[in-house]
Amino acid sequence: MDQVRVFEIKKSVYENNDKEAEKLRGRLKQKKTFLMNLMSSPGSGKTTTLLRTIENLKDEFRIGVMEADIDSAVDAETIAKTGVKAIQLHTGGMCHLDAGMTESGIDAMGIADVDLAILENVGNLVCPAEFDTGASVDVMLLSVPEGDDKPLKYPLMFSKVKALIINKIDVKPYFDFDSDAVRERVHKLNPDCVVFEISAKTGEGVKEWTDWLASQVRDWNR
Repeated sequence: MDQVRVFEIKKSVYENNDKEAEKLRGRLKQKKTFLMNLMSSPGSGKTTTLLRTIENLKDEFRIGVMEADIDSAVDAETIAKTGVKAIQLHTGGMCHLDAGMTESGIDAMGIADVDLAILENVGNLVCPAEFDTGASVDVMLLSVPEGDDKPLKYPLMFSKVKALIINKIDVKPYFDFDSDAVRERVHKLNPDCVVFEISAKTGEGVKEWTDWLASQVRDWNR
């Protein structure tokens, strides 16, 4: 297998990020490529969740994954083993991607043969929430060990996503985590947010999540 390509993504020169994000969304819509922006804290299980997602959807969609990180290509190498297109984006020390940086990644990866593009954003609950990447949908991953108070501490992140995945439900018996409290807090901020509870490790609940994502991709690509 070829080595994973690594691209250095520098700070965007665009001053109006929202405008550039809308332009990118329009381009992706025209090309019938759905872009999911996946955000979370470090260690929440993003890459493992993506492996499960790819496993369930790769027979229906052509998938490409952009792994954003400050350094290293470990995650992209892991994803590439599934057989889907994968590249690593280095952010040069920045804790987020904006629309211009995302478009640079899209151009580097290529989307002519991609129905579902996935951006695994930098692990952070603050910076990524502040920048529209031009994605078709924003999704957040919250793991049980992080605690059920995160919607109170990081309201912007929870208020902007269309779907929330609660991961690592297999370890619930060992943590003081109240799923109902999370749902209530999230829906106060974001009434239309869809919530899924999964264990990326065991596969529990993953099908419900991937069925929903597949429906979003089909609707976008019509």
